[in-house]
Amino acid sequence: MPTFTLAARAEIELEIRKSRFIGIVMPVEGREAALQEVERMRAAHRGATHVCWALMAGGQSGMSDDGEPSGTAGRPMLEVLRHHELDGVLAMVVRYYGGIKLGAGGLVRAYTDAVASALKNAERTERVAQAEIEIGIVYAAEPQLRHWLAQHKYELLESRHDALAHLRLRLPQAQLDQAEEAIRRVASNASIKRII
Repeated sequence: MPTFTLAARAEIELEIRKSRFIGIVMPVEGREAALQEVERMRAAHRGATHVCWALMAGGQSGMSDDGEPSGTAGRPMLEVLRHHELDGVLAMVVRYYGGIKLGAGGLVRAYTDAVASALKNAERTERVAQAEIEIGIVYAAEPQLRHWLAQHKYELLESRHDALAHLRLRLPQAQLDQAEEAIRRVASNASIKRII
């Protein structure tokens, strides 16, 4: 079953019974990157009453109600991400309290609506599992291999040169075996090491 991520950040603003809710959704690499974004948001909105968040990132998923009644912000936000089959996505909602209490049901609806509305403005893209490999080849084979890489649009992450030319690539994991075969056809004496 495919999972999806977002192509870019999207943001909306809602006013619900005088409280201001800013909903933000964005792609992130993992929990560490997500927590940095949450801290940036807190710094940008120092006067906000709450900065609640939810993260769908495989084994690094998490959420925070940030002082709202337990289960009224983080969990509903996480459920919206789950419902949209998203992974590698952070949802944040900044709330400026307007003086009228919303009650537990009202808070759940407000946080759910803020994330769902932001997602309407976001482009979903299929999440493709990636792998990295390092290839060691003789210098004579490097131009041919670089040409092959460009044809297949694989991402060259790094190259270094010593006794051999070393190229580090990122490519879709599903294409790894096929790519290794093709690399050996281009450079029969290539050494290939899988990184991740």
